[in-house]
Amino acid sequence: MDNKRILQRRLKKIEGQIRGLQKMIEFDRDCEEILTQFASINGALKSASLLLLKIYLNKCIVQSKNSNDTLEKDIEKILNIYISTLI
Repeated sequence: MDNKRILQRRLKKIEGQIRGLQKMIEFDRDCEEILTQFASINGALKSASLLLLKIYLNKCIVQSKNSNDTLEKDIEKILNIYISTLI
């Protein structure tokens, strides 16, 4: 299975987790359960974002026919976008 399909499957799973979280909040589930679900979703999002980073860096590096200057700038741009999501 290619990385794109893996990423799509992960995102669908995260979507389901978020719907479940919404129901947990709607039905006033225990706070600890809700926080545990939040932590699970957060971990899944981090994992998916790393895979996405891998996919796009691979695309820029392997499939790009740009010069080294352009390639460096593209990689720096992608990394800066990713790092900004961590803050």
